[in-house]
Amino acid sequence: MNKIVLEHYPVSQLPYDLREQIVGVEKVTLTIEAEEQAKGEPTQLKGVGDWYAKYKHVRRQNYKTTEEVNDWVRSLRDEWSHRER
Repeated sequence: MNKIVLEHYPVSQLPYDLREQIVGVEKVTLTIEAEEQAKGEPTQLKGVGDWYAKYKHVRRQNYKTTEEVNDWVRSLRDEWSHRER
């Protein structure tokens, strides 16, 4: 089972429903454990880098040169500038 432990986590950054249960404390140790899915397979917790997974459709990993990257960024900017008009 996957588990994340965050020590010295500020109570002020917790969701409101949790904050209201913790009074007079500034920092806590936060433990997050994934529950097993119905199939019996554990849920995979995502790392920080996986937060961007929802943007896979715009990700490219086959750049060859810096100029190619710059051209692609320019094309994206042009596309959005045309949409704003």
